[in-house]
Parts: sequence; C-alpha cells; structure tokens
Amino acid sequence: MDQLLIIADPSLLDERASWLSALAEERRLSDNTLEAYERDTRQFLAFLTGHLASPARLKDIGNLRPADLRGFLAARRRDGAGARTLGRGLAGLRSFLRHLERKGLVNAAGAAAIRSPKQPKSLPKPLTDLQALSVVDAGTQLSEEPWISVRNAAVLTLLYGCGLRISEALALTPEDFAGAPTALRITGKGGKTRIVPLLQAARDGVEDYLRLCPIPLARDKPLFRGTRGGPLQPAIIQREMQKLRGALGLPDSATPHALRHSFATHLLAGGGDLRTIQELLGHASLSTTQVYTGVDSARLLEIYDRAHPRA
Repeated sequence: MDQLLIIADPSLLDERASWLSALAEERRLSDNTLEAYERDTRQFLAFLTGHLASPARLKDIGNLRPADLRGFLAARRRDGAGARTLGRGLAGLRSFLRHLERKGLVNAAGAAAIRSPKQPKSLPKPLTDLQALSVVDAGTQLSEEPWISVRNAAVLTLLYGCGLRISEALALTPEDFAGAPTALRITGKGGKTRIVPLLQAARDGVEDYLRLCPIPLARDKPLFRGTRGGPLQPAIIQREMQKLRGALGLPDSATPHALRHSFATHLLAGGGDLRTIQELLGHASLSTTQVYTGVDSARLLEIYDRAHPRA
C-alpha cells in the first residue's frame, strides 16, 4: 500500500479498491483476472503519476484524453507487453473508468475511443483422431474406483463425441438420457439451445456410469457427481486430462476443450460443412467456426511437407 500511496491520491485509491471489491463480490471474477486488473491499474497509475509529475487524482482521471491512454499502451509495449496483455490492460482500465463514471466522478469517453490492440490469431490445437480415441479409451483405466473411471470416461466421450463444452457436459441431468435418446438438447452460451446427435458410444458410457454410480441421482439434478456426492467440478476432469497427458505422452495442449476442437476438426476433415458444424458447436457466428478451416489447412500442409519429395 505504501507504494500505491506514492502513485495516486488516497481518494482515487479508495475508489480503485471499491471497484476491485465489486468485481470480486458482485461479478465474481476469477482470482487470476482480479490479480491482473489490480496489476494493470497499478501500472497505469504509476505511468500517470510520472506523466503528470505528481500523484494521480480523480480530477486527472476525468481529464484523460485518448492520447494519454495511447501513451500508456506505448510505454507498456516498450516494456515488452504483447497484444493480449495490452488488450487485457485496456479492458481493465475501461472497467475502472466505467465504475467511476457510474458514480458521476469522471467521463469514460476517452477510454471508449481507444481501439484495442489487434490480437494475433491463434488456431485451436485439436488432437489427432487416434489421440482423441486413446484419451476416451484410457479414461476408464486411471482410477481405482470403477464408478469414477466410467464417470470420467463418459464425460470425455461426451466432449469428443458431441463437441460439448465441459460446462455443458457437467450440466446434463439423468432426465436428458431417459428413453435412450439419439440426440441431446444442449443449452450453451447466452442461453442458446441446440440439438446434438448422441453417439451410441457416448450413450453406452453414460449407461455404464448410471449402473455403477453409488450416489442417488435425482432426474433433474446434475448427472455427474464428485466423490462426496456434490456436482462434479470441471477441475476434476482437467486433472484427469493432466494424468492422461502423462500416461499417453500427449502435448500440453491436450485439454478437455481440445476434445471439442477435435470434434469440429475431424468433422470438417471428414467432409462436414461449416454451417452444420456451427450449429453442432453452438457458435453464434459462422466466423467463429471458420477458424477450423485454418486448422485443417495447416494439417494438410504439414502432411504435404512430410510426404512430398519436393517439399
């Protein structure tokens, strides 16, 4: 706190503390995001104090111009910050300024006028079809408790076989599988509902889990449970994938979400059209799905480079 007293007026620091508290208690941001926003705004106040040659005040925040914010971003870039870090820092500053604006303390128009740094395009990193199948098959082998083994395997099969997000798989209920369905109704981001085919292998995996699970399951409550009977947490499946990476020699990019990427990439490679894949994934925009064409092209070029004698 002593360091902060040097870089800003106490009233400004009090408002900053109030904003961070609201992010934690009301918006429930993750600890990592809160830590990053705290660091980004601290760096900004330090920059502003140097820029003004005196501790930053609320009045100075209210008088910010786009040029001041661009100067801060330029200084961070000179220190080695990349586009993602700069984008996150600007998002944190905008959030802080909106907080002050809602209280009638500043006008946040200056921050709104700044365009976020262009983010580098990164392609999803799917597993190969053999790797994905090995993950699903090995999911039944790492736990000493048979019901936990089949539970983990069922979740992983749903991620790969249906292209589900981990949150979507863990939100399923026993009622979703009543009557041996051939499709699932999934509620994804933004409350958007979609229908996805349910493969026989995925249905069999869930039935194995239902047969062995020792915990009473209500029809309308989460299907997958932890060892103490509560809803299964994503971190459990993430740790399971970590074990599988070590056991199968998979790269660090082999995460639960990589199975969803694999679902989309393998469908595209097998002749699936983008519109259908968009619907199956629950993407609001086709442009989000189009990233998988880049993955497929990259894989084709890799195969070409390995196989062609003139490559």
